[in-house]
Amino acid sequence: DMKTDLNLLLECLKYQMDCPLSQKEALITIYSICQQNSEASEYFREIGGLMFISDLAKSSAHCIVKEAALFTLGIIIESNVFCQQTLCTSALFEDLILFLIKKDSGVNLKRMSVYVILVLVSNNKNGQTCVRDTGCISLLLQLFRTTLSMSEKNLSDENSDPCYQLWSSVCSTLCACVNNPQNEDNQNICCSVFPCAREWLESCTEPEIVRPICSFLGLTVANNSYVQKYFASIGGLDTLAKVLLELMHDSCLSHSSMKLAVVVTKTLDACIANNPAMGVVLAKYHTVSELLKLLSNETLSTGEKISIILTIGHCTEVCEENQCELLQNNGLPLMIQVLTESQDEELIKAATFVLQNCKQMTEQLSLKLYDNSLNVNSAEDLDVQGRKRCLQDYWKKAKEILHRINSIEKQHDEGRVQGEIFVDESSVANSEALKSHEVKPVDPKKYTEGTQKVVCCPQLTSKLNNQVLAPSVTSAPQKNETVNTMDAASTTQTEQRNIPCSVTELQTDSVPQSHNINGKTACGNSRSVTFFLPHLGQHSFCSEKTGRVKSTSAICSSHKMADVRCLGCTAGGLSLNSKTFTKMLQRCLHRCEHHRVILEAEERYRGELRRVAAGN
Repeated sequence: DMKTDLNLLLECLKYQMDCPLSQKEALITIYSICQQNSEASEYFREIGGLMFISDLAKSSAHCIVKEAALFTLGIIIESNVFCQQTLCTSALFEDLILFLIKKDSGVNLKRMSVYVILVLVSNNKNGQTCVRDTGCISLLLQLFRTTLSMSEKNLSDENSDPCYQLWSSVCSTLCACVNNPQNEDNQNICCSVFPCAREWLESCTEPEIVRPICSFLGLTVANNSYVQKYFASIGGLDTLAKVLLELMHDSCLSHSSMKLAVVVTKTLDACIANNPAMGVVLAKYHTVSELLKLLSNETLSTGEKISIILTIGHCTEVCEENQCELLQNNGLPLMIQVLTESQDEELIKAATFVLQNCKQMTEQLSLKLYDNSLNVNSAEDLDVQGRKRCLQDYWKKAKEILHRINSIEKQHDEGRVQGEIFVDESSVANSEALKSHEVKPVDPKKYTEGTQKVVCCPQLTSKLNNQVLAPSVTSAPQKNETVNTMDAASTTQTEQRNIPCSVTELQTDSVPQSHNINGKTACGNSRSVTFFLPHLGQHSFCSEKTGRVKSTSAICSSHKMADVRCLGCTAGGLSLNSKTFTKMLQRCLHRCEHHRVILEAEERYRGELRRVAAGN
């Protein structure tokens, strides 16, 4: 019976005061019973065993008894919150301070004392207050500075080195003093050792040193703007960025370096989360491009990907240099890939955060470019303006991608669907088009006649009333046209246009063809650029373009248009895609106005794709 055993063991402790070995054995048995057993720990407290062991740790003259008593106290406190509250007193903290400052105290006794402090402050605001009011936290910071000598440290035997184990325990205890719950007063005190931590990071990138320091730094700066600014002012961000660069250079050879780079990334994120403007410090180290390389690693867990993407989001939140670096390194296609492949809600939110930052910066940069274009007065200004125009091309590409994101969100059904082209317009519309001087599409029913199979579009399909919409071929924006992403998204929602096929196949090597996000179907990327005939509805691209063609002679030209029928008009029974249909139109010597406009639009669109690919 557990209660009987604890009673007997407590009696053994009381009557074996002259036999330290017996007391040690009894203490070991007690903590083995109480370990992770809240009921046993609570009972031992009720019978007075907890206070007896606390007194024994102070009064015993034998070091082995002191160590065993402190360790047993720590186990019981960790197992039961009522035991923690009972022992969380200034008196106990002062006793622990004495163990730490006595010259005759061994390293193991100090370790046990630090362990008791750790369990007293963990998840305990009162303990965090006591450790500060008694001056215990200052002693811990002194141990952090002096326990470990980097010049004499051999990191290969950290598991057997008591000094390293003491230092590691001190780091863990300091983390508990500032976090969970967050304690700003303790954070402000702990930042006094930041210069020492920065020097260690500059001199050593071994995991045994980097991990404890990064954990301490990350929790100390978390949600504390003042401490974050101080850390940046002493060059802490520069040091972390350099460590990340060094680890990324080694990550191709070492899996442990890659994992350690994720730890440094989390610390970087904590250091700028409340002061995004400090992200400009990281621009000179090309941190965003390094994070994108790290994100492309296939062995990362979902949690690690979330941390990396959030760090990219905070770097690019207000820093234009990091925004441009994100675009230049194909960051947006990678964000969209994460968005379309993942089913994790937090990961999707993180990727959306990055894309939203780019969307806001696009509008700001567009206004800035316009203002700069009005003040070009020298050769130097002209050179700067040329670079800005180059950046504007990247922003245009960003707008296209954001437009596709908005379009993806309008899709409602899951799964991948093989597409067929359905056209409901009647050929009677031709006569109405002649009256309004517009060239209406030819009878669309011809496109669905015959028994031949219709080739499916691999780019994007969407179920809508049991019909499959094929992507429309849209022309790229001209040099003097203003591209408005929000207007494009609004038009897409209002007119239910087909979604343009992705151009990111020119930027990424491979992306799965179909992904599902919250029940919405998104298009996959493909290496080949293949488009099917656009829907020839009232709001299609062709009717918009042909509506702008002016008739020089309303009556005569209308009758001539009605009579002209090219190869495109008579190919209704054939199975066509963009390639075969375009080749057929190019071979036709006498194209009708309708198909001439389609051919010109497709040539302009392909030309724009080639220009973007050449620019990348």
